[in-house]
Amino acid sequence: MSGSEGEVPTLRIDRLLVYLRFARTRSVARNMIEGRTLRLNRKHVQRVSENVGIGDVLTVAIGGDVRVIEVIALPTRRASPAGAKTFYRELSRNL
Repeated sequence: MSGSEGEVPTLRIDRLLVYLRFARTRSVARNMIEGRTLRLNRKHVQRVSENVGIGDVLTVAIGGDVRVIEVIALPTRRASPAGAKTFYRELSRNL
């Protein structure tokens, strides 16, 4: 996570997926990205090292479930399932 003066804090998308419990490991997150099941602000994520910041919108397809979330805070570690939900706001969910 970056955060020096004047910089907007960001987090690598592979780490964020793990911290928010959308992926169990960074390897699974990498597979999601390479499988093109993830969009960041409506654009397919190309690299596992892309950065996500507060206010960014993620579209995540897992199985037959598509979830659209807005990042409202950046976690510093993997949270409990209930704790992970405090870092994003669900915009849409299609089952």
